[in-house]
Amino acid sequence: MVSVTKPKGNSPKMPPAQKGPGFSLRRYFSDVCAEAKRVTWPTRRNTIITTGAVLAMVVATCIFFFVVDQLIGLGISKILGIGG
Repeated sequence: MVSVTKPKGNSPKMPPAQKGPGFSLRRYFSDVCAEAKRVTWPTRRNTIITTGAVLAMVVATCIFFFVVDQLIGLGISKILGIGG
């Protein structure tokens, strides 16, 4: 048997109160720049290898779906006697 318990306290969750004067576009871009400096960027070699792997998978997927499409088309044409 599963027991369901209610959370303690009757107060609903309230969103946190805003601190400061509100949104500042200057501070937003300052924070974005600071965060971008902390990012660990991939090396050129790593980027090339990853791009090559993605392109190889795209080509393999295209070939797979082309073959499957041709087989389904051949099967439909044999079963129903329609198509080229």
